[in-house]
Amino acid sequence: MQLTELREFRADTRAWLAENCAASMRTRMIPGEEVGGGRKRTGTNLDAYIWLERMAVKGWTVPTWPKCYGGAGLDKDEFLVLLEELQRIHARPPLGGMGVTMLGPTLLEYGNEEQKLRHLPPIARGDVAWCQGYSEPGAGSDLASLQTRAEDKGGHFLVNGSKIWTSGADHADWIFCLVRTNRDAPKHEGISFLLFSMDSPGVSTQPIALLNGRSPFCQTFFEDVKVPKRDLVYRVDQGWTVAKRLLQHERSGLAALASADTAGPMERIKPSRSLPALARHYHGAAIDPALRRDIIGNEMQRCCLALTQRRTVTEAEAAVATPGPATSIFKFVEAQYVKEQLELQLRIRGTQGVGWEGSGFSDEEVDMTRLWLEAKAISIAGGSNEVQLNIIAKRVLGLPD
Repeated sequence: MQLTELREFRADTRAWLAENCAASMRTRMIPGEEVGGGRKRTGTNLDAYIWLERMAVKGWTVPTWPKCYGGAGLDKDEFLVLLEELQRIHARPPLGGMGVTMLGPTLLEYGNEEQKLRHLPPIARGDVAWCQGYSEPGAGSDLASLQTRAEDKGGHFLVNGSKIWTSGADHADWIFCLVRTNRDAPKHEGISFLLFSMDSPGVSTQPIALLNGRSPFCQTFFEDVKVPKRDLVYRVDQGWTVAKRLLQHERSGLAALASADTAGPMERIKPSRSLPALARHYHGAAIDPALRRDIIGNEMQRCCLALTQRRTVTEAEAAVATPGPATSIFKFVEAQYVKEQLELQLRIRGTQGVGWEGSGFSDEEVDMTRLWLEAKAISIAGGSNEVQLNIIAKRVLGLPD
């Protein structure tokens, strides 16, 4: 795009945002007001749905997707301008969830045309919420050991088994699920990638209570679930290829960036004050030099990761870079950052940082205590740190096995 055209696009974008982004959508996200798609779990702020509808009409919930699939078809330069304008007014992401950040980008690459036309526009509009059927009680980091099976019954597959740690499964409309379709093949080769409705007969969910008192996870059970053949993505027994690409999208954070969710977990752990201001609030002027050094180092890490993700987009030929093994670096660094930042908050608050309930603690202190406990799992969820380091060593650095 020519510079003059890009300037016009920026001016038009700025004017449209000024008219259509409500004041409440220019504030920090409040828990419970997020919109992740579907209607089984709704946000508490009506403005969020007006914002979603307006952005979806523009195609800006997924701005780099082709227009025929619900996106805006923006090129890289237009996309970066849109990001800058959204960040300038501190606009909230209009839509989150696994459909936007994980399944959608994967279907764009591996889905057939019928699947793209059927599934992508509802994702872009926020009509459908998706969950991920990967991990099992006996298959976590060694995901290829999964045992949920799908038998070929001619016109459909018959699925039996269970998945665990399925985030939001009790509120999801559909699931993308790894199943074993060939028990005689090597474990990475006999796997297929299926899509099916969570309202299908034989599907049930059971929330898993966590230490922090909340339950974002479920165990999901499948008993003779019929899945039409048209909902097989890519090829039978070759779902591992699709599964790996989806994990790269998840770990890179680039798909979330494309929906203007520029911070992800790093935004959700931010206290109401900056860390230096938080330290002054609890310690006055007598901030320990070691604590001050760690606060600076943690903030530098956050800035470096954000700049690296942005550079990945800037240097790509397409609007959003196709993720590769290097995305494991993003996943590893983000997991470390989140855990370290919450540990810093605990050090800053002292005993006020371990409040569970009662009038002696503020709402933020209680929320951050629970988030501090929940975040212990971030270095496991989505692929453990150890797995990420192995991928980095072998696929990025080329080290021998």
